[in-house]
Amino acid sequence: MNINWYPGHMAKTKRLISEDLKLVDAVVEVLDARIPISSKNPDIDTLCQNKPKIVLLNKSDMADDAITDSWVSYYKEQGILALKVNCETGEGLKRIPSDLKELLKEKLLRNEQKGVFKPIRIMVVGIPNSGKSSFINRIANNKRLKTEDRPGVTVHKQWVKVSNEIELMDTPGILWPKLGDEKVALHLAYTGAIKSQILDVEELGVYLIDYLLQNHPDALVQRYKITLEAFDDKLTVYDKIAFKRGYIFSKNDPGYERCANAVLDDFKNGRFGNLSLETPEDL
Repeated sequence: MNINWYPGHMAKTKRLISEDLKLVDAVVEVLDARIPISSKNPDIDTLCQNKPKIVLLNKSDMADDAITDSWVSYYKEQGILALKVNCETGEGLKRIPSDLKELLKEKLLRNEQKGVFKPIRIMVVGIPNSGKSSFINRIANNKRLKTEDRPGVTVHKQWVKVSNEIELMDTPGILWPKLGDEKVALHLAYTGAIKSQILDVEELGVYLIDYLLQNHPDALVQRYKITLEAFDDKLTVYDKIAFKRGYIFSKNDPGYERCANAVLDDFKNGRFGNLSLETPEDL
C-alpha cells in the first residue's frame, strides 16, 4: 500500500517549530502508546535535540500494559522520562508540572539567583491525532483548545497558561514527507493518524484483519462472535465479519467498505482489547 501525504501546512509547521524552539525551555512529545515507533516523527529529535524532553505514551489504556512498561524502561535507558498517560481522562498527568520543574531545576535555580521569575515555557509536539490538545486541555483544566478524533484539527500554534509557573505551546501535528515504510503507514492508518479519505479503505481493512488473524485471533472471535477454522484466510474472515454484522447489499454481496470501516473503527477505539503493535525490540 503506497501512502504519500504531506500537506503544505505540515511543511510550514516543521519550519515554524524550528523557529519557535527558541521561545521554549523544554519539549513534551506525545506518542501513541500502541505504536511508539510509527507515531514518532523522526524530525522531532533533530529539531528538538538541544531541548530537555518528556515523552508521553498516550492512549495507554488501549495498549498492552506490559509492552508500554517496556517502552518506559527503554526511554529511561536513553535518559528520557517517559510516562504512561491517558490524555482524555487525565490519568497519569497530575505529576507533569512537578516533572517539568524537576527537568528544568538548574535553569529555574539560575533564574532565582538572578532575581528573575518567569514561567517555564513548554512546546507540545506530536503527529496528528496523537492527543496534544487533549493533554493541554487536561493539564490546564480548561477547554480552550479544539479537539476532535480526527487528524489535522490544530492548524496554528496556540499558547495556553497552565499556571503562573507554566505555559504550554500547542503545535499542529506533523508527519514526514514520504511514508515509504509500509508497516509505519499501516499503523498510522489503523490508529487514525492518516485521514481515511486518502486510503483504499477496503484494502486497509483486509490488512488489519490479516494482522489480527495472525497475531490476535481471539480478539476477532470475541468482538464479532465468529468461528475461526484452521484454514481460514483474511478474505474468508472478512466475509464472515461482513455477513455476521449484516453488511449485505444482496444475497451474496457483503458490503466490504462498510465492513472495513467498522473493523478500522473498532481498532482505533480499542474495542479489540489492549493491543500494542510495536515493542522496543522492533527498533
